[in-house]
Amino acid sequence: MTTSYVFRGELWHYPGEAGWHFITLPPDLAEQLRVEAAPFRKGFGSVKVLARIAGTRWSTSLFPDSKSNSYLLPVKKDIRTAAGIHAGDDVEVEIQLAFEFKAG
Repeated sequence: MTTSYVFRGELWHYPGEAGWHFITLPPDLAEQLRVEAAPFRKGFGSVKVLARIAGTRWSTSLFPDSKSNSYLLPVKKDIRTAAGIHAGDDVEVEIQLAFEFKAG
């Protein structure tokens, strides 16, 4: 059984030429994921997930952010374009921990 987490967050743009866009997870969800994903964390504490915004699904990683004491979900340009979202938009997101999909 896979567990899905649904939340809303603001899409924001990290300043700089790279143009990275992120959504910061709510603190309560970040804490829950910190506990659940502890044995599966990768380099820099990242957590592999499957994410969905406006019907578009992709594999990515959440990255810990010490400034917000949460995780950041990077949102690629093709996902933003498909979903019709821009920096400043309030976005509904669904995530699933990717390790739940690996065969044992």
